[in-house]
Amino acid sequence: MRPPGAPDWEATAVAWLFDLVPPDYRAHAVLRRYPVLLARFAADHVRAGLEAAREGWRTVRVELADQLPPDAIEAAVTAYEREGARLVAARRGVEVVAGALRGEVWVPRL
Repeated sequence: MRPPGAPDWEATAVAWLFDLVPPDYRAHAVLRRYPVLLARFAADHVRAGLEAAREGWRTVRVELADQLPPDAIEAAVTAYEREGARLVAARRGVEVVAGALRGEVWVPRL
């Protein structure tokens, strides 16, 4: 994605946000027309995915212990951990992009 202020940065931000949500969201013209609204939809979707990953991580061992071998359970836990980390990063990215779409200037901090 291009940085805010660069030519076509908003178009690249919209494309990135659409990559975070279900493909059917592309059918909603209002989301293309108002990128700040798309950012809100993306934030909601990422937040729900993160909650689901956390719930899955907490419960998979108990709920599927009698249906899967131990190595499959451990692989599932690892997958939930990786997905959770990806979604945390995506959540932060959506926050920054949404702020930029609202005109906020991001200042890196040490």
